[in-house]
Amino acid sequence: MNRQLLLPVKRIFDVAGSLIILTLLLPLFGVTAVLLFLSMGRPILFRQPRLGRGGRSFAIYKFRTMTDARDQNGNLLPDENRLTATGKFLRKSTLDEIPELINVLKGDMSLVGPRPLLVEYRELYSPEQWRRHEMPPGMAGPVLAGGRNALSWEEKFALDVWYVDNWSLWLDFKILLLTAWKVLRREGVSAQGHATMPKFTGGQQSPGKAGGGL
Repeated sequence: MNRQLLLPVKRIFDVAGSLIILTLLLPLFGVTAVLLFLSMGRPILFRQPRLGRGGRSFAIYKFRTMTDARDQNGNLLPDENRLTATGKFLRKSTLDEIPELINVLKGDMSLVGPRPLLVEYRELYSPEQWRRHEMPPGMAGPVLAGGRNALSWEEKFALDVWYVDNWSLWLDFKILLLTAWKVLRREGVSAQGHATMPKFTGGQQSPGKAGGGL
């Protein structure tokens, strides 16, 4: 079936699914908010511009996991120096992602799709890598299901472009199941030697040649 005819169905699934999940997780949402307030104070939520479908910028919502600690020159300290104990737990359990359900309800994101990345990466993508923005960004996605931050940037973009080329409602369902399994096992949370993932500085290898598939 034509992809354009199925995208509205994907949106219906997103709205219904996010409402159900948000309702079920509301008590957990409240407990997490209280823990963050007690450990770090305000704000509870972290907002940051990210690139969405077609390269449109939007503000993503997450639970805050880092402090705003800076050096003597006013520059933010490295992630590993700002990540709190509560933040580490939230990241390992992926609970910091729960507020993104708000983005799904707003239409900024989908339940499944390539992860929305920093706006500052906009000029660093190759034409092939940019194709990841042909689909709405997602909470779960081919990268989370395929290895998360244990993957290189080239491997991540290869999976994203593969997803764009092979998208179907069945693939979304499969990715949701695989992502849930990875989250439960807490696999690939951090890249080796990093608290999260090193910044993308531009790719030299075309993701189309790096492989892909789930």
